[in-house]
Amino acid sequence: MCMGLICRFLTGLALILILLPLQEANAQLTIIQGKVTDAGSGDPLPFVNVYFKGTQNGTTTDFEGKFLLKTDTPGDSLVAGYVGYHNRTKSVIRGISQTINFQLDEDIVALDVVVVRPGLNPAFEIMRQVVKNKDVNDKRKLEAFEYDTYTKIEIDVDNLSEKFRQRKIVKKVTQVLDSVQRMVGEDGKPILPLMVTESSSKVYYRSDPALKKEFILKTKITGIGVEDGTTVTQMIGSSFQEYNFYQNWLNIVTKDFVSPLADGWRIYYEYDLMDSLYVDGHFCYRLDFYPRNKQDLAFTGTMWITKKDFALKQIDATVTRFANLNFVEKIKIQQELRPVDGGAWLPVKNRIMIDVGELTKNSAGMLAKFYTINDKFIVNQPRPIRFYERAIEMAEDSRIQEGNQYWDSLRHEPLTDTEVNVYKMIDTLRNIPIVKTYTDILKTIVDGYYKVGSLKLGPYLSVASWNSVEGLRLTAGFKTTLAFSKHWIYSARLGYGFLDQRFKYQLGATNVIEKRHWTTLSFRVRKDVARIGVDDEALADNPLFLTALHWGVIRRGYYFDEYRVAFQRELIKGLTQKVSIRHWNFEPTYAFGYFNYSGIPGAEVSNQFASSEVSFETRFAKDEIFIQDDNERISLGTNKWPVISLKYTHGFKGVAGSDFNYDKIRLSVTKRIKGGPLGVGYLTLTGENVFSTIPYPMLSLHLGNQSPLYSTVTYNLMNYGEFISDHFLALQYQQYFQGLLLNSMPLLKKLNWRLVGTANIISGGMRQSNRQLISSLDPSGAATPAVGFLGQRPYMELGYGVENIFKLLRVDFVHRLTYLNDRPDVRKFGILFTLQFQL
Repeated sequence: MCMGLICRFLTGLALILILLPLQEANAQLTIIQGKVTDAGSGDPLPFVNVYFKGTQNGTTTDFEGKFLLKTDTPGDSLVAGYVGYHNRTKSVIRGISQTINFQLDEDIVALDVVVVRPGLNPAFEIMRQVVKNKDVNDKRKLEAFEYDTYTKIEIDVDNLSEKFRQRKIVKKVTQVLDSVQRMVGEDGKPILPLMVTESSSKVYYRSDPALKKEFILKTKITGIGVEDGTTVTQMIGSSFQEYNFYQNWLNIVTKDFVSPLADGWRIYYEYDLMDSLYVDGHFCYRLDFYPRNKQDLAFTGTMWITKKDFALKQIDATVTRFANLNFVEKIKIQQELRPVDGGAWLPVKNRIMIDVGELTKNSAGMLAKFYTINDKFIVNQPRPIRFYERAIEMAEDSRIQEGNQYWDSLRHEPLTDTEVNVYKMIDTLRNIPIVKTYTDILKTIVDGYYKVGSLKLGPYLSVASWNSVEGLRLTAGFKTTLAFSKHWIYSARLGYGFLDQRFKYQLGATNVIEKRHWTTLSFRVRKDVARIGVDDEALADNPLFLTALHWGVIRRGYYFDEYRVAFQRELIKGLTQKVSIRHWNFEPTYAFGYFNYSGIPGAEVSNQFASSEVSFETRFAKDEIFIQDDNERISLGTNKWPVISLKYTHGFKGVAGSDFNYDKIRLSVTKRIKGGPLGVGYLTLTGENVFSTIPYPMLSLHLGNQSPLYSTVTYNLMNYGEFISDHFLALQYQQYFQGLLLNSMPLLKKLNWRLVGTANIISGGMRQSNRQLISSLDPSGAATPAVGFLGQRPYMELGYGVENIFKLLRVDFVHRLTYLNDRPDVRKFGILFTLQFQL
């Protein structure tokens, strides 16, 4: 029995000795979870390396910035490190489950030295394979695809310095700022939220022809000074946050940035092969890239390329403050992709951040953050072409608010406590009286009108002006909003000139008959003063220039009364037809006369006339994108295709006192031309022919410019009224070279200047029959100003210049090449200036 007890004791002891290490090992299991965010923006940081200091034991954060580590051999310290950020280290308690969050500060130090390594860079062969397989992996190879998408946008104020906080308006929101300070955590920087929006959409693409459509299902908008209107609703969809790195150039904030996957990648970038690892089951190469010239519009960052397909699996690309880009300190794009049926890779998650710097030392900056999740992909099932007619469309109930449960099902994960507080703070801010006042002022500046109930008062730019005909002119006006009527827009304007002591007015009404095929019927009555040669219909997209026409000396002006009716309809996507009927009269403000051959013996000199005309205008703009603002439609342009407009006008003699029969036809073509490394160009071609004999105020007076200010609309070394044509072909071209050449000059590149080139050419003339109508005297016997015509040679002026001087000033050097000795006051060379606000 004693031996039995001893055996049982030894057996038990052995069992204890065996189990103790297992219990100790289980007790020493360390579990760490957490999240890594940008200390400046508060955004999650995906793809960050999180590891125990001095070991190979670690992991990488997912797209939401989260990580999870389980190990029985932890170190004492956990490190979070990523390219472009300072590493951060935190202590670890072994043997327990714990949460450790990191907030990383951006490393803004730029490397000026390029390290040249001997031998072949292994990253180059990977990049050659990436470019070789672009046609296979690019989503544009698919016949069609569609998906559901959730989009979130947040606009914040950042860089809240102490001087900024001491401002009168800011002191009123101190309580909110204190709440922000508590929210951001131990290392984060305070951010003041201004707007948060969420939307749910269905997106459709078709490759042949290239068409895209977004159908917005639901939106949720919370913001200071932001109304739940159709404009914001359409712009918060995913269409404006979609970037394809397989393209050679990406258009961001109106600028073209070269992709690190561009065909000419070696011209712009350096690459380093840093690692290889599995990402979501795909074995990938990690490549770091950075621009050869840090001032180029290019990215710095990291991308993961699959070994099997040489496809882009995920990318983190940043445009730093060293790029030749005004007011924007950083642009960051993070993207995660996955393969779909058909072989291409589609983005499943996107995060975009644009950091706008402070305009002055005492002001704050701004952050714009975009986040999208795409799922439920369907590929190679194209819809009928008519389905894509409207690029952006909203569901009728898109703005009817849904509960949190609906949005939580789309967000991928519920809002964090910080994000919930953001909504609460915005509600608090927009109810503070002084914030509401400043918001109204800002909206008036941007919109040009001040909203009062269902009316908009303005435009404020036209309230006061001075010119040689009217002297001081005061103008007041209004137009109605969607709150007044869903189908009618009414407008009115009344002005008075204290020199000519005349009232001017404008009354207008527009009926929006159908919005899908944008169909309108408009009426307008006007009494005003204008300048010969200015077509306010053609210049409707240039309100600043039209406003400037009421300032300064008016050399060839006239009073007019106008009655106009117009009908417009978009027949098919991109093709719009307009028909207008117009009656107007001409009463000159200067000495003018023409011979009136009306059948009465002896030609009489007249200086007034009336005209009744009908016009047919066809406009074609392929893939043009529109958004709807109340009862108005705003064009966002078309980057790929030209905009073509053809207008035919016929005048009827004897109708409502009209004096002439005439026919004229006008063709205009405008095109934005991408030049890759040469920048971007803007081309305008205009041609017109008048088939009849009519007084020269009804012909084309080419707009001259004798001021020291450069204008893209005028011919800048042509005198006022120097040339008038009844037939002409004109070319106007501007080339913006961005940082080409100047970015490479050691002494100049720090100035961030940019080269521009310009060309203005007109070929045309006036037939003898129209010349013979011109009288050297007006009916009172006063001498009329001379009229010039183009001859065999075209008028030509070429220019070059520098823009972005002090970020606002542009200087142009213009040479006139023809018609140099025809008049004594001709300028052969000019230095002109202009102020412009450009990124």
